[in-house]
Amino acid sequence: MEKKRIGIIGFGFIGRYIYEQIQTHEADMEIAFIWNRSKEAISDLPQELILDELGKFADYQPDLILELAHPAISAEYGEAFLKETNYMMLSVTAMADDNLAQRLQNTALENNTKLFIPHGALIGVDNLREGLDNWEEVTITFKKHPDSLDFSNMDIEPASITSSTVVFDGPVRDIAKLFPRNVNTMVTCALSTLGLDKTRAILISDPALTSLSAEVVATGKDGSLFETKKVEQSAGVSGTGMLTSQLGSIRRAMLGGKPGINFV
Repeated sequence: MEKKRIGIIGFGFIGRYIYEQIQTHEADMEIAFIWNRSKEAISDLPQELILDELGKFADYQPDLILELAHPAISAEYGEAFLKETNYMMLSVTAMADDNLAQRLQNTALENNTKLFIPHGALIGVDNLREGLDNWEEVTITFKKHPDSLDFSNMDIEPASITSSTVVFDGPVRDIAKLFPRNVNTMVTCALSTLGLDKTRAILISDPALTSLSAEVVATGKDGSLFETKKVEQSAGVSGTGMLTSQLGSIRRAMLGGKPGINFV
């Protein structure tokens, strides 16, 4: 069976893990290219895999491009990727820009390619999608240590948070602008349910935490209730479970899907 070629954008904690797993354990995949903003971080990789100019990605003939870097990648290159091949973004906060989200969707449909949205820390995305017409209220709550949050878009010093503090309570669209590196799962939840303006996001920062958690509560018009909670150790701005979660999403993406947006 011909191996699927995977291009990786971003070679941090998750990117290196995905690279190592594909190289050693995924018999039906191979690395097409690696691109990283800092060339020093990928200097130890085989030179034939290093992509110097992101605009030349098509020369490496990837079957799937993984964005593991920043939402700005999707804004600048997402349409170009989808004109040539399938694309999966980890920085799902890029989809909080309705104009960009629509352009990416249209480009995928026009070119018979697939835009994959990984579920991240969101449990039961299929169940949420199945109940889409029934949900009346959806709330997703994150609880994180201040050191696991990027406060650069808020006038808050992490050291000033000395007890459990609600730092945000409002629409997912607004928190995506404030914490673009921290709330990708919140955006995925909103896209899966009531949308960015109607899905409620609560972010709690607590210096006493030794783990991080994501909780979803959805109530239906018929009185039904959907609740999930995931707790895991933190690793940078993500949880340790993000490694296996992202790899699982890649495996599911390899199974197929339809042109346009797919949740995996």
